[in-house]
Amino acid sequence: MGRPRDPSRDDAIKLAALRVLAEAGYCGLTMDAVAATAGVGKATIYRRWASKGDLLLSVIDDATADQLTRPDTGCLREDLLVLLNSLAEVLAGPSGRASRTLLGALHHEPTLAEVFRQGPLARWQEAFTEVIDRAVDRRELRPGTGVWMAAEAGPGMLLQRWAVTGQPLDSAVVTVVVDELLLPLLRRC
Repeated sequence: MGRPRDPSRDDAIKLAALRVLAEAGYCGLTMDAVAATAGVGKATIYRRWASKGDLLLSVIDDATADQLTRPDTGCLREDLLVLLNSLAEVLAGPSGRASRTLLGALHHEPTLAEVFRQGPLARWQEAFTEVIDRAVDRRELRPGTGVWMAAEAGPGMLLQRWAVTGQPLDSAVVTVVVDELLLPLLRRC
């Protein structure tokens, strides 16, 4: 039977995986490096996750699961500001740094790409759809508004700034994206 698993090690291992991923990149992420950083043996990791891919899937999904705020302020503009500021905070945090490292590997790692689609991207789409649906219910927008365009355009601008140009993400940038891109796009539809 052995001794029971210590759940605190799960968190230590996941944090170590994020740290190693951010510092060494996807190719440099090894179970040895994660074990050393977490202060556990490799066997401890393999009892929880069968492979590096399984560990990363768990880490990515957990790291982004509760970080994206689902606002309900009663106003479309305010909801969009809260939602995009929440995304900017996620990107600036530890899971954001790890995600930046993984972006280059997604094309070559279909399993990771699928986790991004089913995890962080699906959660973003759900949160954005909730915001739009509430705005339609409040008659701020017409039914049938192009949710997918706006749901991709707003974060797309932030992601390009974050991943490609390296320029800072702050509330001023979010406000410009909401006021000059998203609101005109949503109200045009």
